[in-house]
Amino acid sequence: MPESILSPQRIATEAFIDASMAVARLAEIYERNVGFLRDSLEAYVRGEPLETPVRATYPFVRITTGTHARVDSRLSYGFVSGPGVHETSVTRPDLFRDYFNEQIGLLIQNHGVPVEIGESDEPIPIHFAYQRDINITGSLPARDRPLRDLFDTPDLATIDDAIVNGTLPPGTRQPLAMFRAARVDYSLHRLYHYTGTDPEHFQNFVIFTNYQFYVDAFARICRERMAAGDPVGDAFVEPGNVVTGNARLGGPAPTHAPPERLPQMPAFHLVQPDSRGITMINIGTGPSNARNITDHVAVLRPHAWLMLGHCAGLRNTQKLGDYVLAHGYVREDHVLDEELPLWVPVPALAEMQVALEQAVGEVTGLTGFELKRVMRTGTVASVDNRNWELGDHAATIRRLSQSRAIALDMESAAVAANGFRFRVPYGTLLCVSDKPLHGEIKLAGMAGEFYRQRVGQHLEIGLRALEKLKSQERERLHSRKLRSFTEVAFQ
Repeated sequence: MPESILSPQRIATEAFIDASMAVARLAEIYERNVGFLRDSLEAYVRGEPLETPVRATYPFVRITTGTHARVDSRLSYGFVSGPGVHETSVTRPDLFRDYFNEQIGLLIQNHGVPVEIGESDEPIPIHFAYQRDINITGSLPARDRPLRDLFDTPDLATIDDAIVNGTLPPGTRQPLAMFRAARVDYSLHRLYHYTGTDPEHFQNFVIFTNYQFYVDAFARICRERMAAGDPVGDAFVEPGNVVTGNARLGGPAPTHAPPERLPQMPAFHLVQPDSRGITMINIGTGPSNARNITDHVAVLRPHAWLMLGHCAGLRNTQKLGDYVLAHGYVREDHVLDEELPLWVPVPALAEMQVALEQAVGEVTGLTGFELKRVMRTGTVASVDNRNWELGDHAATIRRLSQSRAIALDMESAAVAANGFRFRVPYGTLLCVSDKPLHGEIKLAGMAGEFYRQRVGQHLEIGLRALEKLKSQERERLHSRKLRSFTEVAFQ
């Protein structure tokens, strides 16, 4: 006979035609259920007896449609792909409140039917009942049964990207969002671990870089803006959740103490209302880092991300400090070969390309044919071997020539490929820092001077490009090119 499970009384499923009321019910269910788990665990830690397993589940959003009628064909999200039952579990309504309001509101508006809110069958792992990682091992009383016998723990067999990758087996209920709740919670916890800042500080426009010089320059700009009373920004957040408020808003001195050591991929956030600010993350070197951080940032559903970094120039006509606007990628980094086969093209997105090219022109003062003096548009090759120059020189030259690549790095293809995979608009603007095929190898003294001359301008271009993207209609920025045949409704 199955062991009984201690759970809170289920809240009945209810239909809503008002998005804000639906989201309020999601929050009610979620807060009640995670509170139940925390209370149960903390009582257990105090030594109170617990004879049966404890379980609480995530809330769900469901919509049922019975027609193939098409909604506005210009849209890339906000509607289900066909008749049937479409459902997803959700987490952290406090963090995603605005997002859920928009997505649920679009469903009600586009289909003219209510959404249902209730309790799913997906258990909340005890680790995810807390917004920050908890370490309770030393506090647990000596018992015969391990913790996982009494509380649900993360199940990596079900926390996956099957929906995103298009490998989810068919079922009676179709997915409504890219990620189910536990997958989102998993990444929210990893974000703090890797970046040193809580998920609520992340903004909807993200810059990835592979050099600390860029985040140093970004931090300096953000601190100056806060001190000068920036007319748009609310605060600047650094690793350790160190918050510098805007002087215009009477912002206090920085709160919290910076960490003793920077995290592996430190994040810095220029916070604006409605999360329309900019997050910059130093992802470090290599495609594994690039894939890792984008796997996690994707659950926040940003509106765009850019790769700003350094690269090797492959053409003799390029100069150190020239810019490379990627319009294609040679994916020899191998970190996404299984999830996104190499035969899948990762196209350039017109909205991103135009914003980046215009920003380069405005910052450098060059236009038209003159812009070609400092920027080339072409293919970027990304590899997984930092010492690629030491391999078979003739074979390397042949492969790069056949691909028509004009630059080489280690991160850009993974950032772009995961943008394509997660339906997040992506773009790449690199700066040539060396030309190893032509005898211009970056040395320590040369590197310092190069960085001083170019980092500030390169960052200004990236920031200006994101401002241009912010001014576009949301529906235009989230291109239909990133959506597949049968897509989930949520952005």
